[in-house]
Amino acid sequence: MTRTTLLERALIEEATKKSGLIWVQGGAGGPRPVWHAWLDGAAVLVGDGPGEQPLPGLADGGEASVTVRSKDKGGRLLTWRAEVAELAPGSEAWEAAAAELKGKRLNAPDSDRLTGRWAAECRVVRLAPTGDLDPLPDSSLAEPPAATPATTRDAVPAALPRLLFGLGRRKARGEG
Repeated sequence: MTRTTLLERALIEEATKKSGLIWVQGGAGGPRPVWHAWLDGAAVLVGDGPGEQPLPGLADGGEASVTVRSKDKGGRLLTWRAEVAELAPGSEAWEAAAAELKGKRLNAPDSDRLTGRWAAECRVVRLAPTGDLDPLPDSSLAEPPAATPATTRDAVPAALPRLLFGLGRRKARGEG
């Protein structure tokens, strides 16, 4: 891990703001994709409630690793360390985060009472950059696909184009 420069802090903010999806890993388990909003120098997330994204391993006072993807290419751009803080429902920080997140929440079935449901059933978490950047890995970290009995479909039978488009009939009538 390296301490960030002013330019790198600006990159963390701009890249995270523009990316609609970040990969967060806190505690045990692998990184998880989460949607977020950027507010006052930190990423804010909502989850762990019915109909919302899971936030496993993100404990109040803990640390997390945040990987940001490039908006135009979708590839890994940078990975930064964050301090995790759970915001208390009803607090000024929670209200500001919930208002920002509500604008980013797509397809909410209960948009009129969304923040009330979040206060009662979900967690709002703030990920503030610590100033540490992880170096990018040398390899892609891609995993092989899981084994499955599913297969691709068979090749198209040779006679199918003639049946569908009547190619055989034209030749038989002398049109081809």
